[in-house]
Amino acid sequence: MSKPLAIVKSLDHLVLTCANTARTAQWYTEHLGMKLETFAPASDPLSTPRMALKYGSQKINLHQKGAEFEPKATTALPGTADLCFLVGQDTNLDEVIQGFQDRGITVLEGGKTVARTGAQGPIQSIYVRDPDGNLIDTPTDEVSGSSDDIRGL
Repeated sequence: MSKPLAIVKSLDHLVLTCANTARTAQWYTEHLGMKLETFAPASDPLSTPRMALKYGSQKINLHQKGAEFEPKATTALPGTADLCFLVGQDTNLDEVIQGFQDRGITVLEGGKTVARTGAQGPIQSIYVRDPDGNLIDTPTDEVSGSSDDIRGL
């Protein structure tokens, strides 16, 4: 095996292609507390402003389907992402589930938390879909203190 060309240290941003960027931005800010940012690309400060959702030390750049910024993924389509966003360990997942349901958002997997394995170990996952149909997981990395429906990893 050859030597790696570079060693990845962290994720800076990812891109979601959206059917409606304003609707997507509203969903993530209202339900997941992300912060909306508009910015001009450094390479072309006079171009159309772009939208991003900031959380922690990362961000999600939003691209409008049919008007994506270049370069882009070969097949950039809404609803093709599966994303996992860790929430604080002090978050009551049962309250999050109830909150999603109260807002008309279907909680998948029977409306319960599900035990999974995250990048750093065990997590308790809550699965929902955003307006484009992307699968969104909002787990804590703390196994105890969550719903009693814990299934295998």
